[in-house]
Amino acid sequence: MSLGGGLAFLEALGPQKIRPGLSRTRALLDGLGSPDRSFRTLLIAGTNGKGSTAAFASSILTAAGVRTGLYTSPHLVRVTERVRIAEVEVSAAHLDDVLEHVSHIAGAGSLAPSYFEAMTVSAFELFRRARVVVAVVEVGIGGRLDATNVLEPEVSVVTNVGADHLEVLGPSLEAIAREKAGIFRRGRPALTAERGPLLRTLKEEARRAGARLFPVPPTDRYADCCPLVGRHQRANLALAVAAAAAFCPLTEEAIRKGVASVRWPGRLQSVHREGRRPLLLDGAHNPDGARALAAWLDEAGLAERVDLVFGGLADKDLEEVFAPLRPRVRRVVLTAPSNPRAEDPRRLAARLGRPDARCTSGVAEALAHLDAEGTGDGAPIIVTGSLFLVGDALGLLERA
Repeated sequence: MSLGGGLAFLEALGPQKIRPGLSRTRALLDGLGSPDRSFRTLLIAGTNGKGSTAAFASSILTAAGVRTGLYTSPHLVRVTERVRIAEVEVSAAHLDDVLEHVSHIAGAGSLAPSYFEAMTVSAFELFRRARVVVAVVEVGIGGRLDATNVLEPEVSVVTNVGADHLEVLGPSLEAIAREKAGIFRRGRPALTAERGPLLRTLKEEARRAGARLFPVPPTDRYADCCPLVGRHQRANLALAVAAAAAFCPLTEEAIRKGVASVRWPGRLQSVHREGRRPLLLDGAHNPDGARALAAWLDEAGLAERVDLVFGGLADKDLEEVFAPLRPRVRRVVLTAPSNPRAEDPRRLAARLGRPDARCTSGVAEALAHLDAEGTGDGAPIIVTGSLFLVGDALGLLERA
């Protein structure tokens, strides 16, 4: 993607460490004339599944005739993936134009926005310019101090609570639950699929905020038309339907049309490759996500048949991510995603107790090695451990 002035400004901001707080985002929105007040909002947090839930909700609302905006993160290949309007990815030219405007009002030094903050306010400005009626917004990290929490959502969703970003949100799961519950609003409904002991924590926080929390059970009702695989998607889909129904009446036809047309790559995504083994791309980057992937391998009859390309960020609990996959895969090739925070494959081999694992410099070399080993019985090669690694694989496929 060629960089104009606005996109160059964005790239110059990152990558950065997480900078919790709302003041910089609010200042930028004030400078833009408060585009966040121009639309209604569904705000979605959670350790896993928040992106899938957001994608489902946006697709369903669009199918119901609502002009919908979708904001998610991170992107896999192109930064423009983060913003959709009526299910169409925003153009690089439009994003560049808005970012150029943001660059002119941005502060400097400690007042300079992070990459995520600049993208967040740009998404809201794009929604205003496109006359979006409902914005479906995925929280970046946590909730209470995430840049997206400048919004005043009509409906808030916490998909679930698990161990991720403990260094920012922790130190305990209860603390993480409270941070995510920071998106609840007084007098407004909040939804969750959490079923464990942390549901009590979410209920306590809802009472404190004056919100009405509704647990939503998973559903199999739309399994026949859902393109996203894995039993964990039943909970995400149920949340999306319930949340979308709070914004407009939904017909069965609209729900089914929205579910059938949902696009959310990199989550148990099967990719056919002519003359070579298929790929299974999954962005599992925390223990709960890896357990969901492992459960799907068991359900699909692929356990102990697949090979694995694995890599992730050095600050992640990669040992716990790898643990449920270890007994279910044959050969393991370790690599590094294209990210400055990536763990070196040799260090990763030591961390995982897999000195036998082949270490490669990137996903292209990793796949080339496994391809050279032969197609076997046609079982897929899994690429997982980081959304950045999945993005590398998708970028490689696009260039092929």
